[in-house]
Amino acid sequence: MRLPLPQFNRGDRHPNHIAEVIETTTTEFLAQCLEPEDLSFPSMPPFGSWVCSVDEESGNQVYGIVYYATTMPIDSVHRARALGLSLQDLREEQPQIFAMLRTEFRAAIVGFEQLSYTRGFNPRVYQYLPPRPPQIHQAVYQCEPEAIIKFTEELDFLRTLLCINGAPLESLTAAAIREVYQLRKADREWLIKAGRTLSVLLKDDYDRLRFILSQIHP
Repeated sequence: MRLPLPQFNRGDRHPNHIAEVIETTTTEFLAQCLEPEDLSFPSMPPFGSWVCSVDEESGNQVYGIVYYATTMPIDSVHRARALGLSLQDLREEQPQIFAMLRTEFRAAIVGFEQLSYTRGFNPRVYQYLPPRPPQIHQAVYQCEPEAIIKFTEELDFLRTLLCINGAPLESLTAAAIREVYQLRKADREWLIKAGRTLSVLLKDDYDRLRFILSQIHP
């Protein structure tokens, strides 16, 4: 006897709920973007954007910065091939294409926040690796601007970014700073503070420092 597949009400999904953790490590997590309700590709989070997930055992909200994203076939056997069609043509002539692809991204963990449901308690932010990363199958959200602004009051996360393996570190650091600067409505004082922090961290590598600063446009 065939059992019916479970049905999920996508209308109840939080608008910032964009993905689900499918692989997790101490320093980063891999997430798969959720499928949209219409015939379109999942929305890929921008390079250098901020996402968060939760370690349910501790209640920590874990913050990460996206450094790699890809769209690929759902299996490793069949590769996508050029069809010479526009997106609208694909929707009309090859709608199954959208169900055969998946979008994934990797986020480097840069800190966490201890959440508490006690009234009057102000959650504390830590800019170092949490005891545990988010568990597999946990929801991943785009961070609210207010959360990013609060997290980036201090700048120790820049040291973590500069130590990530397998990422274009200079471009990633610049992208993260640009996004925060925009969210802070061009707070030049914060930008100067970020520049000074980078100059200390990269005091022995002027070329890297100059390359990062050249990608930040106040």
